[in-house]
Amino acid sequence: MKEIIAYEMSFNQALEYQNDIICIPFHKKYWNEYMKIYNECFYNMRNALEVEPVNFYFDYSQIKDKINDIFLYIQNGVIAGAVSCYGNELDDLIVGKPFQQKGLGQKLLLWGMNHIREQGYQEIILHVAEWNQNAVKLYQKNGFRIKKKERIH
Repeated sequence: MKEIIAYEMSFNQALEYQNDIICIPFHKKYWNEYMKIYNECFYNMRNALEVEPVNFYFDYSQIKDKINDIFLYIQNGVIAGAVSCYGNELDDLIVGKPFQQKGLGQKLLLWGMNHIREQGYQEIILHVAEWNQNAVKLYQKNGFRIKKKERIH
């Protein structure tokens, strides 16, 4: 594995955004589709950074304890994207390939931020690899600031 630079980012501002998408709680029937989209979304980064396994998810047991914190955006019966909210941490924001470059990543980010605020948290945090500059820019554009820079070996 190559050295990975990761940012802990934080959002503490007022959130003036009404969700215009509806996300549903994760259900086991979506496992295979979610696994495929998740692995596709992180494949290039994990491969470039030599993180093994490159395809992280392979068995439902890896996710079964997390399903209450994963929310899916379904469009025409398929997963368009998903976001995970663990307490005040936003994680695993993914968008399926056919739905990318259409603003859905930002909508999922804002949906997750609203969900976390609805749970009573003021500060919202997330972690992102420096390698993933598109995500870093999206988060900064939406008010997140780098709080800490970490080296992962």
